[in-house]
Amino acid sequence: MRINSYRVGLERLRKPLAGVTLVETMMAVALVAVFFVSIFEVNGLCLRYITSSKNNVAVLQGVQDRLEQLRNLSFANLTSASYVQSLMATPANGSEFLARSPTEVVTLSAYPTANASNTQITLSAGGSSATINSTDSNLATAKLVKVNVTYSWTEALGGRSRSEQSETIISAGTKK
Repeated sequence: MRINSYRVGLERLRKPLAGVTLVETMMAVALVAVFFVSIFEVNGLCLRYITSSKNNVAVLQGVQDRLEQLRNLSFANLTSASYVQSLMATPANGSEFLARSPTEVVTLSAYPTANASNTQITLSAGGSSATINSTDSNLATAKLVKVNVTYSWTEALGGRSRSEQSETIISAGTKK
């Protein structure tokens, strides 16, 4: 009996104690930290993509809203550069992004015409008043006017230049 208890005592001394070393603990902490840092970075990237998409939708809606504002004008007001200039002093809709970031350019030209003259009005980014860049003398006698609305801005994600535009032709006819 004594020999068996002696052997059991020696086996206990030879077996390493169960536990975790400091090196193993530090490696586990480092792995967990890398995991959480990568999760937070992916989350931040997704939020930037969402903001970018939201801005793109705001600009697209702004272009359409500005075209609708111009379509609803009387033809005399549409062909008046000063009237369109005063209309552009306010953003096309209530989007916070439209009020601070994009540059808006409205181009009006007699349609169809052989010369390349047009009336161009620009509202710079964050501006409160638009400027008339050029005027088309043919607008006063035109029966059709081509309207082009362009928004351009620098995207926060990647710093790329972006633009959105749409155009339509408006007739001098009567509205129903």
